[in-house]
Amino acid sequence: MIFKVYFQTSIKEVPVRENTKSLFIEGESVRDVRSKIADRGFNVEFVQGVKGAYLEYEKQNEDYKVLEI
Repeated sequence: MIFKVYFQTSIKEVPVRENTKSLFIEGESVRDVRSKIADRGFNVEFVQGVKGAYLEYEKQNEDYKVLEI
């Protein structure tokens, strides 16, 4: 399944909504996705499963790229 991860780039800074970034990653569960990106130093805000029409919508975005770990 594809998951969309909302995160801040630095775990040491206070989260600011305007600085939130996102990436897509394939995994089996939210726990699996969090463990895959744990070593990157991201301040993960939210992990959301993406499927169906929402996934098709996201694929139309030019920034859509699934991170392979």
